[in-house]
Amino acid sequence: MAFARNWRNAWVSEAPERATERDIDPLNAVFSESFTERYRKDGMVGVRVPHLNPGVWKFAMADAEEGAMVWRNSRDGIAAFNMVHRSGIEGWMGPLAVHPDYQGQGIGKTIVNAGVDWLKQRGARIIGLETMPRTMDNVGFYSSLGFMPGHLTVTVTLDAARAGLQCLSLAAMNPHERELAMRQCRILLNELAPGYDYTREMSLTAQHSLGDTLLVRHGFEVASFAICHSVPLVEGRISEELRVLKMVARSESDFDHMLTQLAAYARSISARRVAIRVQGQYGDVYRRIIARGARVRWTDLRMAVHGYGETRPAGGGIVLSNWEI
Repeated sequence: MAFARNWRNAWVSEAPERATERDIDPLNAVFSESFTERYRKDGMVGVRVPHLNPGVWKFAMADAEEGAMVWRNSRDGIAAFNMVHRSGIEGWMGPLAVHPDYQGQGIGKTIVNAGVDWLKQRGARIIGLETMPRTMDNVGFYSSLGFMPGHLTVTVTLDAARAGLQCLSLAAMNPHERELAMRQCRILLNELAPGYDYTREMSLTAQHSLGDTLLVRHGFEVASFAICHSVPLVEGRISEELRVLKMVARSESDFDHMLTQLAAYARSISARRVAIRVQGQYGDVYRRIIARGARVRWTDLRMAVHGYGETRPAGGGIVLSNWEI
């Protein structure tokens, strides 16, 4: 393995390795230290970023496959990492981080460019990530690498509510029904966003027991579906929130109906709320969610490589895609 020497006399591998489950603890350490340091630089000295749930890391690595990249130091520890994901032609990176001891030496540029190259080689036509919009250093850094700022992604939560469950659960289906449902979901998504494919996320969500995929049919066709995780995002926390990773609907009325079903499903599993990340290009959808009493919790800035940006589906369709695990 080749190593590059920096001014702190620390050694970092020039080429990444694929992350494995044995890396979860050191990944958590780098994740916590780097983002805690980021908050400190932004003036939030008392913020300590917690470790992520190991199950979430396993999902992230399985979803990224060969895109789960780590750069090691001379002690076989992790100096930096980048989880690079591709869902058909849609590609994005996250989480990614460089340990504070190795920052300011060009390693961040290395790991981002490696992710971009990896996605381009595999035919991705959308390549992006999300970062903290208030952090000028981050926005400037990604801009210097060819990323263009886009819309904000606003995380909102809806309280769980009582309603008749009319959605179907992928987890409750037999193998034949599940295969048919996933194929129908893929057809709907491809009609709205040609080349996108979320079936791997559906399978991995079930395989790792992280949540479920809910779908609503009109006749024999799927009108909407949502991939949801109910396990806690943070290690050691109790499960209180249903997080929506992907949400697809043929029309605004189908979207509204799925919102009702998500709130009802959350209540059925004893979750207190549903968290949905709404891309700013869906201003009408955002307005509809807020009108239902949703609360704003967080914002991220969506950035995409120049020439590899996303577009909104034509014909009134809705595709909400979380670029965070």
